[in-house]
Amino acid sequence: MIKRRKKHERELVPFERSRRIIRLERRGYRYVPVSAHVFGGLGVVCILYCGGIAVAGFGTYFFLLWGGIGVGSLILSAILRSEKLMEAMPGWFKGICCGIFFAGLLLFCGVEGLILSQYGARAEPGADYLIVLGAQWKSTGPSEVLRRRLDQAAAYLLRNPDTKVIVSGGQGSNEHISEAAGMRDYLVNAGVREDKILMEDKSSNTYENLVFSGGFLDREQDSVVIVTNKFHMFRALSIAKKQGYKDVQGLAANSVLGMGPNNLLREFFGVLKDFWVGNL
Repeated sequence: MIKRRKKHERELVPFERSRRIIRLERRGYRYVPVSAHVFGGLGVVCILYCGGIAVAGFGTYFFLLWGGIGVGSLILSAILRSEKLMEAMPGWFKGICCGIFFAGLLLFCGVEGLILSQYGARAEPGADYLIVLGAQWKSTGPSEVLRRRLDQAAAYLLRNPDTKVIVSGGQGSNEHISEAAGMRDYLVNAGVREDKILMEDKSSNTYENLVFSGGFLDREQDSVVIVTNKFHMFRALSIAKKQGYKDVQGLAANSVLGMGPNNLLREFFGVLKDFWVGNL
């Protein structure tokens, strides 16, 4: 005999189907993943940092990338907070996204570790040549980044009067003179003898700085000290060694206060680019 259900009874739905049909309302505290808080905080910090650089007026428009990272982090935080979106994503897609994220994070940390390894570069006295790598020359004089390189170079040259110096840098579209000419005048005003200064005024990037400067010296025999900022030192030394500089050291100048994160992020892409094209 088939037993009929009473009117007030309901047919039970299998659990596998119930997840698709019924969503129970949660009351009280709702769990939010820690990653959502992390990306939310990161987004706010990046946007504030972008605004701070804009107000300070340092560097190029690269700082806008921080704003993009900030907006992207806030969007990711919102996605992680949404149960509907997270449940709608298939597991394989989440796995691929996590894999890409952690692979990128591992690459970033590895490259930044290499960059930081040369932060404290200090050259021995008595080098045959000093090479000062160029940076932006403004209508009012050297940019703050370049000024710090020149001050570091001047101090070394005054302690080592027999060392010759190569100032390396061409003229950009927004510069009224070549970087090399400006650097020469700055060093002369700092007390460096003009007959000790050689000018390389054709280069437009770090690779060309070191390739063209190499024409003034013997890469196999001469001892060379490269002067640049801390964040730039690893890439400069790596390119020099790839170009056949056998006896090369670095002399690191300080960076602008507060610009460290921006410089490190930009240098990360610089290292990847030079590695990709075979300069490192």
